[in-house]
Amino acid sequence: MPDEITSDCVIEDDRWKTVGLEDLASRAISAALGWHGIGGEVVVMGCDDARIAALNADFRGKPQATNVLSWPSVEHLPRDPGARPELPHEEELGDIAIAFDTCDAEARAQEKPFADHVIHLLVHATLHLLGYDHQNDADAETMEGAERSILKSLHIPDPYHEKV
Repeated sequence: MPDEITSDCVIEDDRWKTVGLEDLASRAISAALGWHGIGGEVVVMGCDDARIAALNADFRGKPQATNVLSWPSVEHLPRDPGARPELPHEEELGDIAIAFDTCDAEARAQEKPFADHVIHLLVHATLHLLGYDHQNDADAETMEGAERSILKSLHIPDPYHEKV
């Protein structure tokens, strides 16, 4: 397995430059891969809602904006529900697209710092690149547990904790 962690950013929407997407992506991806004890390369595209809606339509048949999309570089092996995925042995782990408008609206609605929300979404997407998913309750619990642990290492509050 590769041991170096790299993240490359492609900025299509200049608002991502003002919030430091490159640094946020580096923190999120380094934390997610480091938590697994692996290296690898991830490419992140910072775009707007129109671009991510087009990607969502093309790749998932859903012509609406979403917060983040990911494209793993390898097809992941099936596993028992709730089991951690077998980690890829590739250097290039895949690509992520993240939409500024949706991320900003979600962070405001959830009363979370924008940077924390973006890092959470990038950790989530990186886990998808590693083979995690949330297709059933057991897999969702495993993925959310990994997210919580990784975000805790970054001193970011649990995104799944309900406000009382």
